[in-house]
Amino acid sequence: MSHVIAFVGLGHMGGPMAANLVKAGHRVLGHDLAEDALAAAAAAGVEPADSAAAAAAGADVVITMLPAGRHVLALYREQGLLAAARPGTLFVDCSTIDVADARTAHAAAAAAGHRALDAPVSGGVMGAEAATLTFMAGGGQGEFAEAEPLLTAMGKRAVHCGSAGAGQAAKICNNMILGISMIAVSEAFVLGESLGLSHQALFDVASTASGQCWALTVNCPVPGPVPGSPANRDYRPGFGAPLMAKDLGLAANALTAGGVDAPLGRRAAEMYAAFAAGEGAELDFSAIVRTLRPRNGTTA
Repeated sequence: MSHVIAFVGLGHMGGPMAANLVKAGHRVLGHDLAEDALAAAAAAGVEPADSAAAAAAGADVVITMLPAGRHVLALYREQGLLAAARPGTLFVDCSTIDVADARTAHAAAAAAGHRALDAPVSGGVMGAEAATLTFMAGGGQGEFAEAEPLLTAMGKRAVHCGSAGAGQAAKICNNMILGISMIAVSEAFVLGESLGLSHQALFDVASTASGQCWALTVNCPVPGPVPGSPANRDYRPGFGAPLMAKDLGLAANALTAGGVDAPLGRRAAEMYAAFAAGEGAELDFSAIVRTLRPRNGTTA
């Protein structure tokens, strides 16, 4: 079934996602405050709209991909996105935001006579371009069933995680695992360097033993063992350190709100916050390995 989709937020992730919806045969009305992002989306077949509200007025599904919860809530309410949409429109927010903000967005959509789904993604820019993202969805089963064909047009898998906010909960839990894992893998390589162990030897053992994980076998933090990892292109980001810092910050907020004792998650959030604020600002999150070497007196 073909849909008319409003897509708001056409950046590094949203632009390719919107383009994949066009490829799947949907009409996509797009809006972004950045003219270059809007132009790139238009070149991929997205129809530019003068405003987010104008895009929503002509759509039966509205997808948002924005930096933070405050942007989503402001767009929904103060900037009139909910008011502009036809009654019963399905709002799908693919941003990564606080669970509390996601639940507030659901409530605002319902109060305005619409339906909502929070559906953050995992897979980074490469996944967005290749349509191999994983979507974690929170909301009603009916809303998920309606959105699922659109989500799978932009990705390889969509998982219904539960009620409002459950998608965001799954995303921050997953990325807390990833952040901690990347630090652990990086520390192991730095330890190996100090002991005279080659990167390849450690990789060949750990990748087929109990140390195997995505941070090692797909996004290896040192150059050599995994040719496609960012480490082999000067840590040009697939998933930037600031994005990991943001996600771990959301996880830390949830840990505090829930009274959960998770010392590794909190320490990972602190490490990535410091890294993203300094040398990691424009690097892949795997470049966290660089912060470990000076302290330990080793080199790559």
